[in-house]
Amino acid sequence: MSLVHSLTAELIRNARSPWRVVLAHYKLRVRKAVARWNILKPARQQRLLDKIARTDPARYQTLARHAEAVDAVKVADPIRDEAAFRPYDPALSVPTPNVKAIAFYLPQFHPFPENDAWWGKGFTEWTNVGKARPLFPGHYQPHCPIHLGYYDLRLPEVMVEQARIARQYAVSGFAYHFYWFAGRTLMEQPLRTMLGNPDVDIPFFLSWANENWTRRWDGMENEVLIAQSYTPEDARAMLRHVADYMRDPRYIRVDGRPVFSVYRPAQIPDPARMVDIWRDEARRQGLGELHLIGIQTTPSQDHRSVGFDVNLEFAPHGIVQTDLSASYGLRDGRFAGAVHDYNEAVTLALAQPDFGFPRYRSLMLGWDNTARVPGRASIQVGFTAEAYQRWLTELCRRARSESWRKPDERFVFINAWNEWAEGTHLEPDQRLGFAYLEATRRAILAG
Repeated sequence: MSLVHSLTAELIRNARSPWRVVLAHYKLRVRKAVARWNILKPARQQRLLDKIARTDPARYQTLARHAEAVDAVKVADPIRDEAAFRPYDPALSVPTPNVKAIAFYLPQFHPFPENDAWWGKGFTEWTNVGKARPLFPGHYQPHCPIHLGYYDLRLPEVMVEQARIARQYAVSGFAYHFYWFAGRTLMEQPLRTMLGNPDVDIPFFLSWANENWTRRWDGMENEVLIAQSYTPEDARAMLRHVADYMRDPRYIRVDGRPVFSVYRPAQIPDPARMVDIWRDEARRQGLGELHLIGIQTTPSQDHRSVGFDVNLEFAPHGIVQTDLSASYGLRDGRFAGAVHDYNEAVTLALAQPDFGFPRYRSLMLGWDNTARVPGRASIQVGFTAEAYQRWLTELCRRARSESWRKPDERFVFINAWNEWAEGTHLEPDQRLGFAYLEATRRAILAG
């Protein structure tokens, strides 16, 4: 008997009436039709999409598949996948792709005074990465880098080599996370070094990570270490500060306008006023108009209503998945996170409806933030370079075909270049080597 037939029979046996199953499928079809019509207000539309995701029969297939496969996963070698591992290919030429893949980039990998004070002398992101441990048999932790090793971003040659490899594997640029708090910056030394070093030969733009800096890594998210300030004076000061970057010839532009993105626009008390100030100050600085990107937390969120030019999804935000924690023995009262199927994430992300407004699409690699919050981790299992390549290939196809995009708006965003503590990194590791980057190059150059 097929898996689908088995699941259907199980549903009917457990239902008080087989007609309840028929009714559930009918209600699901109606909800999907309403979602496709896109006639609801954004908040109601998002609630409807969440309800569809929770009740879709595909979820039962996901649960059943992992129930059957979990024993095989438990005996798998989590560190080195000999069949899928790919070495570096030094003979690769630098391509000129017609879609621009932009990878988010974390500048955390160096000591700085604030981290010394808050977490201990010499703390960097590698501290969390190196101490991570598997939560269940077959769980890939810790993530161990190769090629550049446990690098220090105070060394200029590191960023030079990162840029060279990225371009060789068809990555067109970096979106550097930028940390500004009321006139104070964190982790900016690598960015300043990059700005003064033309050998870091890759386009880039800044993405403002506008959240309060808290003690979330040790579970105390309510303890704010540095708070954001959203005054008009601070808005102008920040734009004047980033103007130095925007004047660099490597800075990414759309129709001649410098790109700047904001991670949490909804956290700004008056975002429309903030946007107006940024645009005015950019003109005063001789930069002209800006291309402002508002990052979404849900697929239906449209930041153009407060003055942004375009939206950007940020995977895994907005992908509502089946929790498989029980299948991996993690529902014992000590684990408050979730385990998800990467292939399901790919399917759900690609099935999202068109909301009728411009937004750049993004994707992630095998997300797993166990290194930061082991008791509350969100873990994607079943990641393969092939599934990631399928996701990226389709997003590139859409970037080429969507009518609202100009040629220099054919962006696809990847989360991320080096989020090692979140388990999503294009940089090579001991498990798959350069397979992440090979899949990226193949997907981008497929069209």
